Amino acid sequence: MAVDRDHVLRSAAALLTRKSTATMDEVAKAAGISRATLHRQFAGRDALVRALEALGIAECETALAAARTDEGPAADAVRRLVAGIEPHAPLLAFLYTENQLFEGEEQNEGWAAIDERIAALFRRGQASGEFRIDLTPAWLTEALYGLLASAAWAVAEGRVAPKDFTHMIVELLLGGVRRPEGPARRKES
Repeated sequence: MAVDRDHVLRSAAALLTRKSTATMDEVAKAAGISRATLHRQFAGRDALVRALEALGIAECETALAAARTDEGPAADAVRRLVAGIEPHAPLLAFLYTENQLFEGEEQNEGWAAIDERIAALFRRGQASGEFRIDLTPAWLTEALYGLLASAAWAVAEGRVAPKDFTHMIVELLLGGVRRPEGPARRKES
């Protein structure tokens, strides 16, 4: 019997997003296969996490393409991007906590490409005058990732309604990133 690798990955993602410490036995059970079958697909947890990373990168790339980040106002593109990532946010939140994916020289180049595409969206918003220029595009990209992960965890734990996911992220992020009307004012300490 052939094992559907995509089904195994999506089952693992669904479990690990709820329980990041799940064992390989638990992953196999969630996928409806034996541990031996799981081991034939993925030599261990690291191989499974790396396969989930590839899935997460592919999902981000698809969301970026669908968001048409180079069209229309940058704020609208941010809304489309967050809405497109929403179905994949739990997986991305899990990956966000997997330090081995972001350390050392084995970091997947796919993340750097995604970072650059999102940063380009923020640069575009800065160039058009929509977004403030005192926050770097790299920082805004990291802030977006943090908000996506936090919202995914809050929804998973039932602390916020799933229907509020996109609204919460977009309003908080854009509320802080929008260029103020008139001269910017800073309070003196």
